[in-house]
Amino acid sequence: MALALYNSLTHQKEPFRPMRPDAVGIYACGPTVHDFAHIGNARMVVVFDLLVRVLRRAYKQVTYVRNITDVDDKIMDAAKRNGEGIAALTARTSAAFQQHMAALGAQAPDVQPRATEHIPEMIAMIQALIAKGHAYVTQNTVLFDVPFDPHYGQLSRQDRDGIVAGARVDVAAYKRDPTDFVLWKPSTPEQPGWDSPWGRGRPGWHIECSAMAEKYLGVTFDIHGGGQDLIFPHHENEIAQSTCAHDGAPLARTWVHNGFITVRGEKMAKSVGNVVSVSDLLAKHDGETIRLTLLSAHYRQGLDWTDEVIEQSKKALDRWYRAAGDAHAGAPDAQFLAALDDDLNTPQAIARLHGLADAALAGDAGAKAALKASAEVMGVLAKGGEAWFRGDAGGEGAEIEALIAQRAAAKKAKNFAEADRIRAVLDTRKIVLEDSANGTTWRRA
Repeated sequence: MALALYNSLTHQKEPFRPMRPDAVGIYACGPTVHDFAHIGNARMVVVFDLLVRVLRRAYKQVTYVRNITDVDDKIMDAAKRNGEGIAALTARTSAAFQQHMAALGAQAPDVQPRATEHIPEMIAMIQALIAKGHAYVTQNTVLFDVPFDPHYGQLSRQDRDGIVAGARVDVAAYKRDPTDFVLWKPSTPEQPGWDSPWGRGRPGWHIECSAMAEKYLGVTFDIHGGGQDLIFPHHENEIAQSTCAHDGAPLARTWVHNGFITVRGEKMAKSVGNVVSVSDLLAKHDGETIRLTLLSAHYRQGLDWTDEVIEQSKKALDRWYRAAGDAHAGAPDAQFLAALDDDLNTPQAIARLHGLADAALAGDAGAKAALKASAEVMGVLAKGGEAWFRGDAGGEGAEIEALIAQRAAAKKAKNFAEADRIRAVLDTRKIVLEDSANGTTWRRA
């Protein structure tokens, strides 16, 4: 079965056909690094990581680009609140983002451009838009002339009246139209800025991705996307800028967007106090558990984040690790791959992994190998079973081993009360002992 993806631009599932038969270009909008990533950010990263894994099974060359926005008003505000420099803030949060996403099993993109390193490309695109009549300069600010683009709104499918109504709050007096958006804006001496034909300033958010995508993937490429919250205005504005700068050439052929995450039925918001950070989750759960939870619902659907859902993922992984044992990966299961080819249908793929685990636990060696290989495509079962069940024991592991040795010595001395006491101590720490003729092994419950 060939890969089919739901295209947000056409609102239908379509067979995926890249521009070149052996190569794919994909761009995902990455983080604005003003704070640590939350699970909404992580869902996008994990979904696109899975998509890239699927693509790499079918195509010789896949170029995955995911940017970092390191110049933005949110960043300036956060740096001011924290009392730190912008460069220090973005360096710290960018490093944390890479670390946290790697812990979720997300492979690094092929290119990870930073906005501040691509100002010349942005200025060049803005100049092209001005030259073609799609942008204008006023008060050292450059704005995109939305009414001059007859196709504006094609992605979000919003009519002009609705867009205008939504834009009428605090509309700057220098705008020709309420829907016009900023391509370049002036910077004060204390704000980050670069020299430009319109004075010292900084780029608008939308132009950043248009310029970076073109540099690394060309005028038109195969797949673009991110979270559903980016459809409007960010991706709508990207399309407008890029197509108008290149005489109507499309920006991307397929648009992929993942759904929102709620927390126990509520929208995540700082005002509600329910924003779940990846760093906090990693302090409590293994990265594979978080990853599987993020993939437990179809990527286009909403995902309600609860402790119960995380626990279900942990139990599933425990079972799969026991079923796979020490098997070497074989070929991924055909039914599993067919589920992923069907618009990344992860619920169906996970159901197939459960079926393979059933067969493996019943003694089917082929199912063990297929389970291992299929799970690796999903980005889980990447550890050995012993490492999984013991977790990141660190110094605690040596302490547990010492207690097990003391228990063995007590048993040898027929001091069974002491041996039982040590086992009870380990039980309270949720350490499961498994005795055999070859000695005692341990794992976490």
